[in-house]
Parts: sequence; structure tokens; C-alpha cells
Amino acid sequence: MPTSRPRTIAEPDPYPLKEARINRPFLRRPPEDDTRINHRIRVPQVRLIDENGNQVGVVATGEALKRAIEATLDLVEVSGNASPPVCRIMDYGKFKYEKAKKQKEAKKKQHVVHLKEIKLHPKTDDHDFEFKMKHARDFLVRGDRVKVTVVFRGREITHQEFGREILDRFEKDVADIAQAELSCKMEGRNMISMYVPDKAKVKEHLRKVEVERKRQEAEDARLAALKPPQAAPASAPVEPHV
Repeated sequence: MPTSRPRTIAEPDPYPLKEARINRPFLRRPPEDDTRINHRIRVPQVRLIDENGNQVGVVATGEALKRAIEATLDLVEVSGNASPPVCRIMDYGKFKYEKAKKQKEAKKKQHVVHLKEIKLHPKTDDHDFEFKMKHARDFLVRGDRVKVTVVFRGREITHQEFGREILDRFEKDVADIAQAELSCKMEGRNMISMYVPDKAKVKEHLRKVEVERKRQEAEDARLAALKPPQAAPASAPVEPHV
């Protein structure tokens, strides 16, 4: 049996590794906030605003950073697209907190548009129609879109004109606050119409509602002032204790 001889350094390795190591770039998680502050500002000059909001002018970046350190604050780039970039001396932690707070409040005030559906039938009576119309108007005033569906049952599909009549009536009743996005389209055994709120009309409608509310309050106050005050009920005589 042949014996193995020692391999010299110049000889290649007869058993190379099956998997070579692949050099990959170091993957870094992108920063949550890409605002450049302090030593991350690498331009030679900046237009500086001091901690009191005063315009200092164009200064060297090192000088601006020195001022920020002396004030125990941060040098924050507020407008990177300007030439030179505009930087301000401020408390960056406080600035970031207030910015997040404003974004959170704006998100709360933001209205998400929903699609609300109202279902009717060709033989829907007036009371049911008015009840559903009230809900549809509330949705439109709130800023939501409304889909009105007329459902045909059985042989009602042969009289589509009844469904068209009820949708025309619906469109006429919401014309003061909305506009039709889709009108009287057949989908299977259903006929649908879509309505979206008209912002200008909704604003005018709300103004009229507010005027009417104030007028009613003034009328109620006037009637209450004309009403004579009621006399206090006479108390029952107290019998002497024997």
C-alpha cells in the first residue's frame, strides 16, 4: 500500500473546498430618519440659522458645528436641496418628538373613505326608502362613497324599468350633496348606481344646516322669554302640634 508523501507549499491542494466564500457587501438596515445632523453634514459650507431663529448667513460647516456644540445643541440640516444647504441649531431629540406628534395628530384627523352599500327593491315602500335615504345622506356628508343596489327577485327582472325609476328617485334626492359616479348599470340580477360626495355642495349643505340650527335656537329662546313665569306652588298649611 503506497504511503502518502508530504505536500510542498507550491503544489495545489487536490481537495479544494466545494463552496467558496462569496464576498457580499455588508447589508445595513436603512435608517428610520435620513435627516443629516452634526458630523453627518459633509458639505464645506452651510447657511446657518441659530437657536433663536436668527439668520447667521453662510458659514463653514466646522464653525456651525462648533456653535452647536457650545450651545449644547445639534446642527440639523433642514433643507438639503438648497445651495448651500440650510442648517439650524436646535435640540434634535425635541424636534423629532414634536414632528412625530404632529404626524400622529394629522393621521387622526385624516378621513378614510369607505364604500357604503344601500340595498333596495323595485317594490320598496316610501317609509323604507326614506329611512335608507337618510343613512345614505349621512354617509355622503361624512365623506364616504355610496353604492345603491336594486335587487331583482324572481320575475321582477323582466321589469327593469321599476328599478331604474327608484334609482332615478334616489339620484334626485341626493343631487344637492353628491354626484353620480355610475348610473343604472346591470350586474347579474342587480342594478347599481354609485355616488360620491361633492365637497362644495356638502360644505354649502352644512352651512345651511348650521344657519337653520341657530335660527331655531333663537326662536326657542324668544318663545321662552315670552312665556310668563309660573307661580310657585303654595305650601300646605302646617297644623299646630297639640
